Amino acid sequence: MAPAEQVAHYAVVGNPITHSLSPQIHNSFAAQTGEALSYRAIELPLGGFAPGIRDLQNRGFAGVNVTVPFKGEARNLCDSLSARAERAGAVNTLSFETDGGIAGDNTDGLGLTRDLRDNLGIEIKQREILLLGAGGAVRGVLDPLLALSPARLTIANRTPAKASQLARDFADCGNTEALAFEALDGREFDLVINGTAAGLEHAVPAIPASVMHQQTVCYDMMYNVEGATAFVGWARDRGAARAFDGLGMLVEQAAAAFEIWRGVKPDSATVIQSLRA
Repeated sequence: MAPAEQVAHYAVVGNPITHSLSPQIHNSFAAQTGEALSYRAIELPLGGFAPGIRDLQNRGFAGVNVTVPFKGEARNLCDSLSARAERAGAVNTLSFETDGGIAGDNTDGLGLTRDLRDNLGIEIKQREILLLGAGGAVRGVLDPLLALSPARLTIANRTPAKASQLARDFADCGNTEALAFEALDGREFDLVINGTAAGLEHAVPAIPASVMHQQTVCYDMMYNVEGATAFVGWARDRGAARAFDGLGMLVEQAAAAFEIWRGVKPDSATVIQSLRA
């Protein structure tokens, strides 16, 4: 009789973490693909990220996903980085290697662009894109967005200097510019992406509704399985052609991490549909 396949252990780590849908998503991928793995959520204490990761590695885990507030610390812990993680300056996927090393990757930008293009059918090429925010979440998606050749990608932030720094950092990837929120009046965009943390306070960035024309699509990188996010509600109330939250991005970045770990690309669409239901 052949021995039973050994179960590989994975987790998502963050603080807080109880709200995470990642265990449900990855265990759905495992059931779908027949991969022998377990996946759970683990809260690590603030100030205790590195020891927590080393403990999981010593306990035989194969890899972990990293969420707020540890993505920057995760990058610093890695022995090797993918090109996209290096560019993003943050890591959300750790792979524990057999020689004891830790490899880091960032699948956030891939998750966003796959959701926009493949799931929602939103065209990026030669479109005017407005990206709100200038924090780590925005930095992590800039390179993949610019790789799809928008006409221009405008980064707007409450603190213009941060947006300007990002625009300079990624100017070699495409046409970028930076604006303060108040400078958006009179400008129109084909796609508006909210990458700010305002939604955590059920708030919306202080931007004018005039950024939208009749065909503008709005997208919130945050998600809410129980209803519209504050930004999605704002966009719909002000006449956006379509408005979406980031649940698809969450599933797609998880699918990319699953593929890194297992070498198998899961069907993300069925998992998105299940979570929506």
